[in-house]
Amino acid sequence: MNLKLFFQATVKFLLGAVLVGLLVFLPAGTINFFNGWLFMAVLFVPMFVAGIVMMFKNPDLLKKRLNAKEKEHEQDLVVKLSGLMFIAGFVVAGLTHRFGWYTLDKGAVIVGTVLFLIAYILYAEVLRENTFLSRTIEVQENQTVVDTGLYGIVRHPMYSATILLFLSIPLILGSVFSFVIFLVYPFIITKRIKNEEELLEKELKGYTEYKEKVKYRLIPFVW
Repeated sequence: MNLKLFFQATVKFLLGAVLVGLLVFLPAGTINFFNGWLFMAVLFVPMFVAGIVMMFKNPDLLKKRLNAKEKEHEQDLVVKLSGLMFIAGFVVAGLTHRFGWYTLDKGAVIVGTVLFLIAYILYAEVLRENTFLSRTIEVQENQTVVDTGLYGIVRHPMYSATILLFLSIPLILGSVFSFVIFLVYPFIITKRIKNEEELLEKELKGYTEYKEKVKYRLIPFVW
């Protein structure tokens, strides 16, 4: 086991859990917030399991996933906008619980939880299919085009999974206003995709042919 990578992953995991917890529970004004704990569970338990699996099965992929520093200015802006969206969405969800604003019923919370877990499974499958995936926009040494599995349906299945994942979050938290905030994400990710495809066409051999083969970016028959 790479102890340095293990320490880095553990620290990031714990900091992420603490940060999300503070953003959700502090605005709520209480830790007696079931939706908040449900969200923490469905987010961090699978994340912990996935991290352990990658640590032993594919530490290189884990290392790539831990690197979130974008080199390109345009992509760095996308990351910052996404961060602001998360902060606003979590805080508003906490405030919704605290002040009894318009909240979603139990049925919507259950649907959100199921969709979130489905999206997590899709996300894991994308990681299994494409070991070149990093959190930054780059073309790696010896990288090849992946055109099978989910990549044979849409060109960016990871982003498709994250859209479903992130739009499920406010449903789990039971906040209508938070859901409105998270609706910004699909627009943010379309900007990222356009810039990413420009880079891939220039630097990844066979990507232009792949675009001709797989027509849709995110949603089959839509876009």
